[in-house]
Amino acid sequence: MNILDPKQAVSDLEGWTGGDDFITKVFKFKDFAEAFGFMSQIAIVAESMNHHPEWYNIYNRVDVTLTTHDVSGVTEKDVILARRMNSAAG
Repeated sequence: MNILDPKQAVSDLEGWTGGDDFITKVFKFKDFAEAFGFMSQIAIVAESMNHHPEWYNIYNRVDVTLTTHDVSGVTEKDVILARRMNSAAG
């Protein structure tokens, strides 16, 4: 698994920023039900990929951090999951 430069990895991911070994984004929805629905949809995707986000939810906000713990950095798995999240969030 190749480690990517986080800042390069987010160059085509709308709203994402890169840290030292992670990428992150805050998603905002109209209400809690919409935020929870997003998390439920992504939970199924993440489980199928065996790649799980670090996330935090309060009311209409979902804060997401993606990193590949096996290699302590950002990989294509993170980029793929970030794209799926952007798509699911609309």
